[in-house]
Formats: sequence, C-alpha cells, structure tokens
Amino acid sequence: MKRGGLLGSVLLLLFWLLTTQSYAAEPDSLSLKIGQMLMIGFRGLSIADAPEITKDIAQRHIGGVVLFDYDVPSKSSLRNISSPEQLSRLTLDLQKLSSIPLFIAIDQEGGKVNRLKAARGFPTSISAEHLGLLNNPDSTSAAAQQTARTLKAMHTGMNLGPVADLNTNPDNPVISKLQRSFSSDPTVVTRNISLTCSAYQHEGIIPTLKHFPGHGSSTTDTHRDFTDITATWSDKELEPYRLLIASGYRDPVMTAHVFNGNLDPLYPATLSKATLEGVLRNKLGFKGVILSDDMQMKAIADHYGLETAIQLAIDAGVDVLIFGNNTTYDPAIASKATEIITSLVARKLITPERIDLSYRRIMELKQRYHLDRT
Repeated sequence: MKRGGLLGSVLLLLFWLLTTQSYAAEPDSLSLKIGQMLMIGFRGLSIADAPEITKDIAQRHIGGVVLFDYDVPSKSSLRNISSPEQLSRLTLDLQKLSSIPLFIAIDQEGGKVNRLKAARGFPTSISAEHLGLLNNPDSTSAAAQQTARTLKAMHTGMNLGPVADLNTNPDNPVISKLQRSFSSDPTVVTRNISLTCSAYQHEGIIPTLKHFPGHGSSTTDTHRDFTDITATWSDKELEPYRLLIASGYRDPVMTAHVFNGNLDPLYPATLSKATLEGVLRNKLGFKGVILSDDMQMKAIADHYGLETAIQLAIDAGVDVLIFGNNTTYDPAIASKATEIITSLVARKLITPERIDLSYRRIMELKQRYHLDRT
C-alpha cells in the first residue's frame, strides 16, 4: 500500500472511532439502546412548548422525532411547523438536546401528503402520481432535489418517503386517492424511486421506502381500521423492493399495518416475523433499518395492547418504533414504551442481543449520514 493510502486509511479509522465514541456516550447502557429504537411525535413550535419531548430526548435518549404540520386529535392547524424560520430553529434546538444525533423525520412526499406547505413559505411540491405519469427522469430528479434541499435547509435529515406502493386499486382511499404512488407498473415505480433516492442521498437526506410489503391494493385505511389485503395483494408489489435492494439500497424501509394472509395467517406486516424477517430480510436480502408505521394507528392500537404490539414488532424485526402522537395524543408514550421494552428484556421475552442488533443498525445509519453535521 502506498504511504498516502495508508495515511488515508489511518485517518478514516481515527474518524470512525471518534464519531463512534461520541455517538455512543453510554455504550453499555440498555436504556440508551432502547431509547434509540423510539421515534416520537409531539406538540409544539419550539422546545419551550414541548417539555415532554425535551425530557424524552435528554433523559430517555430517544433516537428520533417525527414532525407534522396539523394536529389531528385537536384539529389544530398548528403542530410543529409555521414557517421556514421557525422550523429551522426548532430542529436545531432539538438536536442540541441530544447526546446522539436525532433522526428528525417528516412525511414530505409531495402533492397531497405535504407537511411543508407553500402557504407557510415552503416551495410548492409535486405528487408522485404526477411524476409517474410524466415518467421523465429530469422531472423526477428535479422534484426530489428540491425536496431534499428544502429538508436539508430545515435540518430535517430523514424523509418518510418515497412511496413504493403500486397504484393497483384506483379506489384505494389512502394511496391512489391521495396520489401517492408513482404507477401501477413496478418498473415505473422502481425507476422513479431510484431517481428520488439518489437525489435525497446526494443532499444527505435519508430516504425511507414504504409501505412494505405493499399497501396499494388495499380497500381500507390502516389509520382507521384493520386492513386485510389477502385477496387483493400480489407478489408484484414486492418488485420495487426486490430490484432496489438487489441494486444496493440499504436505507430504511417502513412497514405497513396491512394483514396479508398470503404471508402470515396471524399478524399484520408490522407485527409479522414471517413478513419482515422471512420475506424482507431473508428472501429479499435487506440488511438496513426497518421502521414501523405509526404504532398508534387503529389497525394496530384497536386490536393489540401496547405491550403485545411492541413485543411482536420487535420480535418481527422492527428496529425503530414510531409513535406519531397524531392519531391519539399521549405525552407519556415514550416513557411507557421504554418501560415496556425494559420489562420485556428483564423477563427474557426479548433478549439483550435483539436490542443490540437494532442499535447497531441505527447507529450505522446515523454515522453513515453524519447526522451530527447540522
């Protein structure tokens, strides 16, 4: 090896060691590792408005927060976002509270699913459906670049998108009716997702493919009730995931709360080991971080107790549990989830090794995106 190459390798190793030590201030702390597995939603336009999330970050070491522009339980038009200036201050202040850089996440898909609205000073966005109909690489790349640069300027490092669902049911109330899918053709979906993810990654924004194993054929909305896609789902809905993972995609995948008896006769995907470990990890070869969809959505919350849902999700392979606090609002949800997971480990219902596995995946993703560089 040449001298310059050796020096470069030594410097790279030194950088990795320093960042690893700074990220893992308490490397042997079970509470820290459990906290990193939680992403929590909250009310407030500033940290002064949000004492609960401040404690969750500083004391419970939660790994991420998720932001919304509208508060559903109170039907308030203000939640976390009022202007670019306000949002930038909020996200910087949130990061300063944490010893480990936070995932600060948002659903900025474009079109109707759009948290950063033009009326509040953000750029106008375009729906995935419109981009899929154009199916033009330049248009898709330009739209994704604008989204990524906007998120970067707002210090919001994770987008909960793009949507990998196929537009197979035109009457689907939560996918097709909201223009969230690029196409019913998996080739078109895959091409546009690849372009979108490349634009995000270039700007340092973490993309998240959703909703695995496919929500496009559903006839009901998992926000509202149990959703069974057994009779409507087909294997082609896996095709975007199969192609992207085979080509090297290793950023997060988000689960769907859909029940698919073809894959698991007992549990919806978020709680299904057969679906997440069996299909996503073993069959498709995915090695990255798995995020749950919001655990407070009614497809889960109305049919499973909180402890049961958390245990099943972790056992299934979920690394980050999202509690958006925007279906119902529970300011103590991070505390409850932490206590439940700690108890499950103490009772040997979840092993410390299982917690370590998620923690390592989470930390690898945070280090790879250098989330400490705001």
